[in-house]
Amino acid sequence: MAIDRVGLHQPAAFPPAGRNRTTGPQGASFADALSRATEQVQLSRHAQKRIERRELDLDPQRLARLNSAITRAAERGGKNSVVMLDDLAVVVNVRERTVVTAMPKEGSHQRVFTNVDSVVIA
Repeated sequence: MAIDRVGLHQPAAFPPAGRNRTTGPQGASFADALSRATEQVQLSRHAQKRIERRELDLDPQRLARLNSAITRAAERGGKNSVVMLDDLAVVVNVRERTVVTAMPKEGSHQRVFTNVDSVVIA
């Protein structure tokens, strides 16, 4: 019994040059959208409660600096970092880009951070 293998493995068809085959309806590629989504800092519920209860200020400028600090920690291989933002200490899960907790640098009775592999001064 002979099996005809001609035509089973054809080369993949590529889109014409100059066209991005991952472009969605709005014109942005999936890679661009994914990149933007993963660049945003998120707050855990615990962190949100701590920030509200301690009346800590995370304005847009500080969030931008925090985002930059997380990017730098990620570039250096950081996993869990303490980011120092002026009078604020923030513990961050770098891979998830999520703030785990936040506390003022001064006036806190407990200043011990565990399971942290890096510190970034922003």
